[in-house]
Amino acid sequence: MWLRLRQVALVAGELAPVLDDLKAVLGIEPGFRDPGVATFGLENAVIPIGQQFLEVVAPVREGTTAGRYLERRGGDGGYMVITQCEQHGPVKQRVHDLGVRKVLEFDHADYHCLQLHPGDTGGSFLEIDEQVGGEDMDGPWEPAGRNWRAAVRTDVVRGIAAAEVQVGDPAKVAARWSEITAVDLTADGAGHPALVLANATVRFVPATDGRGDGLGGIDLTVVDRAAALAAAEQRGLMAADGSIRLCGMRVRLVD
Repeated sequence: MWLRLRQVALVAGELAPVLDDLKAVLGIEPGFRDPGVATFGLENAVIPIGQQFLEVVAPVREGTTAGRYLERRGGDGGYMVITQCEQHGPVKQRVHDLGVRKVLEFDHADYHCLQLHPGDTGGSFLEIDEQVGGEDMDGPWEPAGRNWRAAVRTDVVRGIAAAEVQVGDPAKVAARWSEITAVDLTADGAGHPALVLANATVRFVPATDGRGDGLGGIDLTVVDRAAALAAAEQRGLMAADGSIRLCGMRVRLVD
């Protein structure tokens, strides 16, 4: 059975400035704003990158989980790795057997969500969802709304190639994610433990930036590298290691 990286969620203190940077540097723009996240004291924007999605959430009231996460990690950053599975039933059974706590679980007619507690997964929130009729990646994806395709912009980037989870013990956390997802553990070209999903990789690296465990970076498949780097340089978003800093994340451009 396949498992895809379908969406990456970021958390920001303020939504608008992050959206402005994402549009200027990556040429992408929101396709949906979900009014339902207000229940959690948030506002959001879901931005298609090819057939995958970048979501940015921001607290709009005190005392939210996202707000506490911002405080713990010292500002904007990565929040959730959201995957799409072929069949939800076996995933739910495996999560139950492993004793992993659930932060959120719901079953709509065509969409089934399972968000797992980071204390039991390690590293960051991990979400495993099923979209009925979503085998076609140009088909439905409930978190992105009905009309997400109209917002697709691929002049600068066209997909999410990897998510980078930073932790104190990469091997241990990677092994735990392998158990939960039933994806074999491997290593990337740099020797980092990794899970190779159907359309992307999740890699696990040491937390060395003083911000602790969390989703620390993403790799984006680039179409116009020069445009992205020029815009990032103009906005002062280039890092010494050659990555771009967006919403507190290391964004690397890959071919």
